[in-house]
Amino acid sequence: MSGRFVRASKYRHVFGKSSRREFCYDNIRISRNAWDTNLVKVNPEYLSVNWEASGGGAFAVIPLGEKGKLPDVIPLFRGHTAAVLDTDWNPFNDRLIASASEDGKIMIWEVPQGFTLFTDAEEPTDVAPVSKLTGHSRKVGQVLFNPAAENILASASGDFSIKIWDVGTGSAVHALKHPDIVQSLSWNANGTMLVTTSRDKKLRVWDVRQERPAHEGPGHEGAKNSRTVWLGEHNRFATTGFSRMSDRQLALWEPGNNTPILNTTLDSISGVCMPFWDDACNCLYLAGKGDGNIRYFEYENDKFEFLSEYKSIEPQRGIAFLPKRGVNVHENEVMRAYKTVNDSYIEPISFTVPRRAETFQSDIFPPASGAKPGVSANEWLSGKAGLPPKIDFESIYEGNAPVEVPADYQPPAAAPAPAPAPAPAPKPAPKNEPEPAPAAAAAQSPPPTMKEQNRSIAAIASKYEDEAEADDDETSSFEEITKPTQRSAIPARSEPAAPSPTKTTFAPPPQAAPAIKSPIHASAPATAAPVSGSSNSPTAGPGVETTLEEIKQLIETQTKMISMQGQKISHLTEEVDSLKKRVGSGTQDQSERIRQLELELEELRS
Repeated sequence: MSGRFVRASKYRHVFGKSSRREFCYDNIRISRNAWDTNLVKVNPEYLSVNWEASGGGAFAVIPLGEKGKLPDVIPLFRGHTAAVLDTDWNPFNDRLIASASEDGKIMIWEVPQGFTLFTDAEEPTDVAPVSKLTGHSRKVGQVLFNPAAENILASASGDFSIKIWDVGTGSAVHALKHPDIVQSLSWNANGTMLVTTSRDKKLRVWDVRQERPAHEGPGHEGAKNSRTVWLGEHNRFATTGFSRMSDRQLALWEPGNNTPILNTTLDSISGVCMPFWDDACNCLYLAGKGDGNIRYFEYENDKFEFLSEYKSIEPQRGIAFLPKRGVNVHENEVMRAYKTVNDSYIEPISFTVPRRAETFQSDIFPPASGAKPGVSANEWLSGKAGLPPKIDFESIYEGNAPVEVPADYQPPAAAPAPAPAPAPAPKPAPKNEPEPAPAAAAAQSPPPTMKEQNRSIAAIASKYEDEAEADDDETSSFEEITKPTQRSAIPARSEPAAPSPTKTTFAPPPQAAPAIKSPIHASAPATAAPVSGSSNSPTAGPGVETTLEEIKQLIETQTKMISMQGQKISHLTEEVDSLKKRVGSGTQDQSERIRQLELELEELRS
């Protein structure tokens, strides 16, 4: 192995794949207005496009199934008296859409049943709005539906205010006053907080129903526009902006803290980075305005771990990401984007996990928000909050209606492997009790030989190397970690000097040492690693470090035990030789003692 390891991730090999021209939406006339919005929005049924139209403002709605070249004349959604700047689909009604315009009005539209762009009429009938929301005194630049509460809409205007609307009644229920123009806004997951970026270079987190900022702090220092997106159910939000030197930056913030958790320089391109968050997969996508690249990161432990980058020579001015419930589960598609190309066609880009499997991939499709709100508009206005229920993608994979799961549902985690039982420590004999007879020691299992111990350690090491090589095939290489310092080999322990033989004491030596069972035989760990210092040793994680320490302790215990046995053998040998020299043939008692010592010596050697 190379001596390094990479961070494991289910999404490390996600790649973006563009569509052929015949599967794009061609013959589009995208608005050329310079206001900084995304120009397009998408849901699982329809795609909305800010349209370059004469005689007032308009936008187009394209059914996702009607790909290819569109008719020269299509039914438009007309009603504004100035250019449409932004649109947003209702997250709980795929046929309801809101639009914002330079005329200072917000309009609510409903897509007609059976709506299509291919009609036999020479002059297709345009669609009229179902309601108008008035209250802003200047142009409205952004509209954004609440992700948890039904029919609650936020709108940001050039009159330095954000208004919160109850779409059902058409009334403005809250107003948030800014000192400057709002550049972007984003709701948190339960729709109680709103984060905004502004031209005054400040970040504000709003307690919407209290109509006051819960936190205000400095943002990016550059003069160009900044964007923000709340990281779903996490108490974090991300921003993209520019430094004083006009470098593009990505920052991660915690509400209430003026210092970013991280602030990374991306590049020196002049276009704004448009951020999009996938709450199910915890992935952040950054699409550059004016370039064709889309970076994507995985959020983990307050870090954005870079996954990969989709590169294209075709720049995008606008882009939209499909809600999670609209992806193609059978193709392992985890995200899909729709980007504008040359202001003439829209190209779908599919982000896919490269797997060849015949079954549902539950690990890459955790439950995501469905099409039902968490609370109604009246409940939200009364102070209640709740996450929308999630849907299980396996039911979609099987072709059934989406099955709802609780909003706080978490997939069951795999049960951890049981830890190996610690080796039993030998109990020392009580001082006041007599030593056991040699016959009792012989009844216990003999200690393992050095050859058996070596075979046991080698088997454990071989098993770990096989598992490490199998895991190595599944790892990627998007992040390298420096190789940890090799630990020194186990130092040899100095053996204490053997005690001199006594002349008068002939009590038999203690038998506890020969009767000790090898800790390896007593309890071998379930997963072990090669001894540190081996050239083939893979870089160890916390579990492997623990296993290496256990092996080291086992070897030290065995070395000490062998040393003690060697000392006893030497002691008995010297005592037998001394007795033979002193008494010659000796008396019968002395000869019996010599035979007893010779038997013990032979037993220790075996």
